[in-house]
Amino acid sequence: MTLQIVLTVAAALVGVGLFGALSQQSIVMVMMGLELVVNGVLLGAGAAWYFLSPGTPDAQMLVVVALVVMAVEMVMGFAATIAIYRTRQVDMVDMATELHG
Repeated sequence: MTLQIVLTVAAALVGVGLFGALSQQSIVMVMMGLELVVNGVLLGAGAAWYFLSPGTPDAQMLVVVALVVMAVEMVMGFAATIAIYRTRQVDMVDMATELHG
């Protein structure tokens, strides 16, 4: 596997994620698109660090830490989405613009 293949897959993930985030009206689908974007960026960064500086696991550990932080942020986002859905019974982005109490 070469760096070009991995970067192509990462770019495809970012492209599909951006399309999904920008074209969907459901909050859950927007968040899933953003998750794909984050995963694509982290895959590209990890692959670049792996292929450009082999033998140094520091950068890969940074990618793992960033992946964990992004996963926690997505969990918090899904929790906020579920809270909005339970209180307002809306799943559409246009209807959930007013977030004050």
